[in-house]
Amino acid sequence: MYLFVLFAIKIMLHFKFILPLLAPILLFAIAVLTLISRKTSKEILFEIFAATGILSSLITGLLLLAQGVYHTPLLGFKNLGLSLRIDPLSVSMFIMIALLGYIVIRFSKNYLDGDARKHVFMARLASTIASVQLLVLSGNLFQLFVFWVVTSICLHYLLIFYRRRPQAVAAARKKFIAARLGDLTLLIAVVIVYIEFGTGNLNEIFVALGTQEILNISLLWATVLFVITAALKSAQFPTYGWLIEVVETPTPVSALLHAGLLNAGPFLMVRLGFLMSESTPASVMLIAIGGFTALFASVVFLTQPSIKVALGYSSIAHMGFMLLICGFGVYTAAILHLVAHSFYKAHAFLSTGSVVDDVRSKRVKLQQRIGSPFRIILSIGFALSIYALLSLAWGVSPTEDFTLLATGAIIVMGLSQIIVPTLDSKIGFKAIFKSGLMALGVGMAFFVLEHAAHILLDSQIPSNYQPNHIVKTAVFIVVIAFGIVVLVQLCAPKLKNKKWAYSLGIHLRNGLYANVIFNRLIGSLKNETFKWAKLQIEDEHQAEEKSKNSIQLRQASNS
Repeated sequence: MYLFVLFAIKIMLHFKFILPLLAPILLFAIAVLTLISRKTSKEILFEIFAATGILSSLITGLLLLAQGVYHTPLLGFKNLGLSLRIDPLSVSMFIMIALLGYIVIRFSKNYLDGDARKHVFMARLASTIASVQLLVLSGNLFQLFVFWVVTSICLHYLLIFYRRRPQAVAAARKKFIAARLGDLTLLIAVVIVYIEFGTGNLNEIFVALGTQEILNISLLWATVLFVITAALKSAQFPTYGWLIEVVETPTPVSALLHAGLLNAGPFLMVRLGFLMSESTPASVMLIAIGGFTALFASVVFLTQPSIKVALGYSSIAHMGFMLLICGFGVYTAAILHLVAHSFYKAHAFLSTGSVVDDVRSKRVKLQQRIGSPFRIILSIGFALSIYALLSLAWGVSPTEDFTLLATGAIIVMGLSQIIVPTLDSKIGFKAIFKSGLMALGVGMAFFVLEHAAHILLDSQIPSNYQPNHIVKTAVFIVVIAFGIVVLVQLCAPKLKNKKWAYSLGIHLRNGLYANVIFNRLIGSLKNETFKWAKLQIEDEHQAEEKSKNSIQLRQASNS
């Protein structure tokens, strides 16, 4: 048995450069063959190849444990080209994407059963998953840029799968515009970094950054462009509108988009953390854009009557929060949040139908709030006490871990949302005790998991990041803003009958009309055909009929 294990390890080490490429190559291959042959009888191969991705990602993780970080040989010229970087960050993302990809592909097999263009959808889905895998494994700026663009294009064709749905076309059009702007800013930033360092190899860039005390003007501009790229990719304000309209696409697309593709923005910030942490303008921009979007979207989320639109605003808020804490420099918390949000949101979208039925059948009755200012203040004090005790027990330093404490302060506001509804209602001590334990568990989970993520990713993120006074001021302003918004929400029982509160609720339900402005820019409010996308309803209907007839003819000939 021992000799067998040694032999297996040697085989894995021999194929360590090929193994991570196995899953995306297979998925790309089956996608191309399916589109060429137009057959739907090989659906099982999509599931098998997706499962292969899980296996190869896990084995790649074992190789990483066995020999540490490594790069595959460069396929390119002048230090630009295709190269894989196998490190804790890329492998963690690779495993997550492989798992989510398998789940979404398996779900899609039954979800689109009977659809004449099911094979087209499966091929597009497989291509998207493969491109995301190659994106997170990128060890070179050239590969990162190429698959950043390829991922966006693959997503575009998923969004317009149902071409006769005007809202889906409008969403795809807005996404296309935002994505192309993001591609342009990313390209300029990559060119600047390549000119400054003379290489696209990420490891060489990170090593060179360690020898520089401050960034020059060119690199500062590059970091600002990277921030704009991440914000456009992750549907930040004011270009978020397309995301809340993708509910017109098939549910598996929404699940993959919200659980995986949106995360490219925060991933880019963490991947380039050694560069971003040296730029004060980039940090302040992340805090401003991410902080405002997180607040805006989380408040709008509470006003939405549609479960899928509400989930869309939830994703926008989560992406904003991830970019915010990247601006704080707490990259481990950003990745922790990214992984947790991905699995939660995939489950949320794939189970929306059953959740709606379950809620309708149970008719859960919430406890009526009293609205007592004393009880609200007492609840907030209780949440602060729990956080202070946990911080003290964990040895968090207010001077050395300022941004971590700020991140935790926002978590405290979340704890108050658990405690206040219980203390501020006519309910027994048993329920209060349970809510206190729940809040304690949430706070403990944050510190434990953040520490575990720090141990896992320590070599891939800045370990001694200390924000300057400008960044600290921005952090302080954001925490105060979060506190004010949460306090207003906690006092909602006293405000719900106010005329101004009702008017504000109407404006928030419409997302402060930012999406309406975007709709006007693309002309989707007019009663006209989307000529830009070359979509004609009659042509699409004829194409579907032609596809159905060809399938029937092949089935008749086979029989």
